[in-house]
Amino acid sequence: MPDLLLELFSEEIPARMQAKAADDLRRLVTDKLVAEGLVYEGAKAFATPRRLALTVHGIPARQPDLKTERRGPKVGAPDAAVQGFLKATGLKSLDEAKIQRDPKGDFYIGLIEKPGRDAIDVLAEILPVIIRTFPWPKSMRWGARSGKPGSLSWVRPLHAITATFGLETEEPDVVKFEVDGIATGQTTYGHRFLAPSAISVRRFEDYEAKLLDAKVVLDPERRKDAILTDAKQLAFAQGFELVEDQNLLDEVAGLVEWPVVLMGSFEPEFLATPAEVIRATIRNNQKCFVVSDPKTGKLANKFILVANIEATDGGKTIIAGNERVIRARLSDAKFFYETDLKTKLEERLPKFEQIVFHEKLGTQAERIKRIERLAAEIAPLVHADVEKTKRAAHLAKADLLTEVVGEFPEVQGLMGKYYALAQGEDASVAAACEEHYKPQGPTDRVPTDPVSVAVALADKIDTLVGFWAIDEKPTGSKDPYALRRAALGVIRLIADNALRLSLTKVAASALAGLSVQPVDAQKLPSDLLVFFADRLKPQLREQGARHDLVDAVFALGGQDDLLMIVRRVEALGRFLETDDGKNLLAGIKRASNILGIEERKDKRTFDGAPAAALYSLDEEKALAKAIGEVQAEASAAVAKEDFAAAMTAMAKLRPPVDAFFEKVRVNDDDQKVRENRLKLLNEIRSATRAVADFSKIQD
Repeated sequence: MPDLLLELFSEEIPARMQAKAADDLRRLVTDKLVAEGLVYEGAKAFATPRRLALTVHGIPARQPDLKTERRGPKVGAPDAAVQGFLKATGLKSLDEAKIQRDPKGDFYIGLIEKPGRDAIDVLAEILPVIIRTFPWPKSMRWGARSGKPGSLSWVRPLHAITATFGLETEEPDVVKFEVDGIATGQTTYGHRFLAPSAISVRRFEDYEAKLLDAKVVLDPERRKDAILTDAKQLAFAQGFELVEDQNLLDEVAGLVEWPVVLMGSFEPEFLATPAEVIRATIRNNQKCFVVSDPKTGKLANKFILVANIEATDGGKTIIAGNERVIRARLSDAKFFYETDLKTKLEERLPKFEQIVFHEKLGTQAERIKRIERLAAEIAPLVHADVEKTKRAAHLAKADLLTEVVGEFPEVQGLMGKYYALAQGEDASVAAACEEHYKPQGPTDRVPTDPVSVAVALADKIDTLVGFWAIDEKPTGSKDPYALRRAALGVIRLIADNALRLSLTKVAASALAGLSVQPVDAQKLPSDLLVFFADRLKPQLREQGARHDLVDAVFALGGQDDLLMIVRRVEALGRFLETDDGKNLLAGIKRASNILGIEERKDKRTFDGAPAAALYSLDEEKALAKAIGEVQAEASAAVAKEDFAAAMTAMAKLRPPVDAFFEKVRVNDDDQKVRENRLKLLNEIRSATRAVADFSKIQD
């Protein structure tokens, strides 16, 4: 079957847009092909700074013919209805229609045959629409082309469109269409400087090979691999080690079509500036990598750049130009750092009184006071020194007003640690200045120092409670204040450090510190707890736990100790993997289902203790006895937080429950006996709720 080659050749596409644009092109074209009945075998898209390319192979040469039946009016219907039916179906007369019998009468049926079109004609129709409506985040218009004003809105000026379609064994045809005065053809262009001449291409294999000869590496993954390999080898050859940076690698690969790796240097005196500032300066301003000394692990006064050209002088001029710019930028960074050191962190705090955190939640200064108060309350609960915690919370945000953080926001917190150490603060206080932002993602490190943990919890819980109080909760995919991330951070801080905290009490304490009147103060802690539960489910699922078990534990109510919830869920999961657990779950579900049916029928609940005098069968007596023993044993184990023992106790219910359902008829003819047996079933449900709400567990 034929293959499609499509290339959109333009001025430089921003690196940050390339990967999504390639994926969008593949998706838009293939979705449209399938919608047109052209089911393909495979597709792959590529991006370089100056082109988007797509290959789709195994496209049928022609659409399938379509036959559909259309129901028309009743036999004997008015002429107007008949004529409308004939026009809609393309029939010349009713003689060409069939008559179909129906309970409501006889109806005309028209058979509509739509012959398929050649795939190349379909492509010529859909491709220009996709190009004109391409979903760039930002687009532009440019000047007139061939004397006519341009109408195309695109990311950068579009210069050429290559579109070929055909079998591998034959000369492909050009998919003929025009966009904004640009007619399709088989011509593309190589590297802007190394091979700028026009290139005639036929199909993808030919296209990719000719581009490579013209100094263009089409596949971005191949460019990344080349950059990383060459950079590592160059650093190793000089006795250094590359400091890898995946985000920078992705960006640099989108800036070059023919990567050439070079090494430059800067003055050793700049190494007195913190390594993170040096790295941010070189990365952000010149898109260069830094290297380290493998003996010391510290940064070396070298950097690696990626050029887009093989220079005749071996890259000396390129290196010198980058060194000149980096020297100036590092000089600025060194000046900022040294200037910051002249002002103590606490001396910066008054400025926060003029900076609004949120119009409904007050200034940054007010927020810092709230965090300081809440952190002091949390400190004893996490075994942190209260005075150190208060000091850390007091200083934690101060580095936001420094010159370095103003220039490089990504080093916030980290610079707070450096400045705190420089002014003689306790090591735990300094560490908390950096770590109170952590963890910021599922792979980020979780603080373990108690002072850091206390301040980090206070920071995140104040954020959550504050935005909950003003009803600014996440909705759908929108979470402008990163509240989901804050909740996950709280969960990881508690779970990884095995902390015992009542989230409800801590949230209530945070709420008391707010000056704003909450939307619903009574519901806030419980609503927030539900939010934590929703965040805990995927967290536990990643660890192999089931989300329904989280529901089963939370359904008991009053469960605001996340560590105990996690341990209870883990124990419940292990229990349900055993035969006893699976069979007991089935028995409990059966009891709950029967109870639910009878409660709805009688419009009442069957609470209260069953009467022992009404037990007529041994199985009833055995079950009642087992329930009493298990309930006491399981409750005692839960009270000791020995959930494994609680599950072991629960397993003792399995034999009497199985025997009860095998021998006992619940809905006895004697209403008193029936009611008593239903109460006994309710006792099963009540006993198991010492561990979890088994009705929430999926079979």
